[in-house]
Order: sequence, then C-alpha cells, then structure tokens
Amino acid sequence: MATIQWRPEVNALTTPQSYRMLFLPRNVAGKADMAARMAKVMPNYSEEEFRAFIDLHNQLIRDSLLNGEQVTEENAFTYSLSFTGKLDSPDDPLPPLDECLQVRVRASTTLTAAIRQNAKTERLPEEKKLPLISTAQDTVLGLRDVLNPAGLLRLIGEDMGFDRSRPDEGCVIENTAGGRAVQTRFGKVEASEIIIVPDLPAPPQPWNNEHTVSVSTRYSERGTLRTGTYARKLRSPLTVHGLGSPNPPAAGILTDNSAFSHVSINGGLTSADTRLRVQAVLDLQEERMLFSLLDMKEGGAAGAAVSVPQNGEYILPGYAGSPVSSIEITVNNYAALWDMIRNSYGGRLVDVLDVRVA
Repeated sequence: MATIQWRPEVNALTTPQSYRMLFLPRNVAGKADMAARMAKVMPNYSEEEFRAFIDLHNQLIRDSLLNGEQVTEENAFTYSLSFTGKLDSPDDPLPPLDECLQVRVRASTTLTAAIRQNAKTERLPEEKKLPLISTAQDTVLGLRDVLNPAGLLRLIGEDMGFDRSRPDEGCVIENTAGGRAVQTRFGKVEASEIIIVPDLPAPPQPWNNEHTVSVSTRYSERGTLRTGTYARKLRSPLTVHGLGSPNPPAAGILTDNSAFSHVSINGGLTSADTRLRVQAVLDLQEERMLFSLLDMKEGGAAGAAVSVPQNGEYILPGYAGSPVSSIEITVNNYAALWDMIRNSYGGRLVDVLDVRVA
C-alpha cells in the first residue's frame, strides 16, 4: 500500500512562526477509477455496471436527503442536512435555501480509527520559494500572452524582484525553436510587478513566434539562485505582406518550433494595412477545428467561424468594420496543429497579424 504524502508549510497566522502539515494527494480518483477498481475485485460485474451502481447509490442518497432523512452507512459515512445563519425571532421566515441549507458528510469513528491504524506517511521536503509569474500582458495592445517587440511586457506575480546589478539574476526571453535574449530594459522591477521593453531572440523561421519568459533571483545575499518560468507560451505578432496582390508570399502562422509551418496564409483581400487576429479553437465533440478572424479586443468583433476537419485550403471571412474581406489559408499539418493546441494552449490558439497591402 502506498504512503500518505505530506510536507511542512509555513502557517502565516501564527506568531512566532509555526508550520502546518499539508496533505498532498497522489491522485484524484473519480467515478471511472472507482468503477475500474470495483471490477477488479468483483470481475463478475463490468465497469459499466459499477458506474451505474455508483450513480444509483448517489441518487438514493440525494432522494433520502430531499425526503428529510439522514443516511448513515455503518462504519463508513453519515449524510445529513443542517442550516446556517440566524433568526431574530422564532416567527421569522426561513432565509433562501441557497444561503442557509447545507449538506454535511461525516466519517464514522470506526472508519477514522481504521485509517489511522493502517496509514503510513511519507514526509516530502518543504516547497522551495520560487518566482511566480501569474500573468503576462502586452500593455500597448492590451492582450495577454502576447509578446510585442514594439510594446511593453508587464509581468504580474509574486517573489519576482531581482538585483539588476547581478549578472546571473534577471529576466530571460527564449524562443522555443532556439535563441535566448537576456532582458536589459526595464520600466519597473518589483516583487509583484515587472515591466519590460522586450528584446526578442531572432527566430529560425518567421513563423517560429512562440516564446517563454522566466525570472531568476536570490532571496538572500548567498542564497541559491531560483528561477520561475511563466506557465503559458507568449506569441509575437506576425507580418503578412502583399495581401490582395496576385501572388503574395506565403506567411506561416499558428506554429510552434517546427521547421515547417502548420498553417500558411496564401492570399486574401484587404483595402488597407491593418492589424487583426486569427484564432483556431478545438471542437472536441465534432473532432474538428474552428478558425475565425478577430479584432484586437477580447470579446470584440469576429468573422464567421470556418470548420476545418483536415489538411486543405480554406477561406476565412472578415468581420464587420475590418478592411480585410477574407484571408485564404492552407492547413499543412492538421495533426501537429491539433496536438499543439490541445497540449500547449488549452484548446485555443491565437496569433496577432500585421497585414500589409505591399
């Protein structure tokens, strides 16, 4: 049987300083996990049957509570209802149930004693303090996770302050395809906020516009160097030349560190230079992607979504008020694009495009 893992953590509410014991779950077991484990113990029943049994068990508990009953499972759990809040007089009406009615689940003393008797614990080392970057935003475009070389990058987080005079401390921007730039121009360096005039490393290919940003610091004069990296990738704007001309050069978009672009722009129509965004969103239920053109404001204007189920050529319509009537794209590597969006971008990928007539 595995151990129960825990680690000491500073208790900020006590003076002098003390530590609390923090339980660290190895895994979160859901209904499917429990049904699979039941089927191993009782192979005469399938996992599907056990999932149905679990659903029935939960439904019967809900029905019993709604019937005003308490449910007590011997040597296991007790399910009951309670009310919170107070009444100024015994004749006052009951407050709204979503404010006062509570469902309580309590473990029996027998179950608690059995777990305590059989448990084996494992102490993990105290978590190291690291710079935490929680948000990265370009202040000129007002967009998160955009790295604009003509703008200012604002990092919000905790414990990010560093000593600019120390060569090993500071902020670094790296291109995921290769290239590293130590940042030297700052508007502010504080523990909770850093403002950078960003220097970007040159990418191997124009469409390799995916970057990471990290901060390194020490928390004492002779302390260990600690580095924190922003969990999300930053993407720099891409330039599209000759949109509307007879034979515009292809422009790679929506790609990571690949030597070949997952998607390329091969044509389109525009009446003027402009800046907009192109979006690809996964539709997991239909197993397809939805592409669309967006304006430069989150939740703003958007063109009609185009369903993209495979490699091929597609036309993305513009949105109301945009000088861009349409953009013609070619999806070159659908499988790689799908994996990238799902694994690295949480199901949605957006690139900023600087569209140029010439």
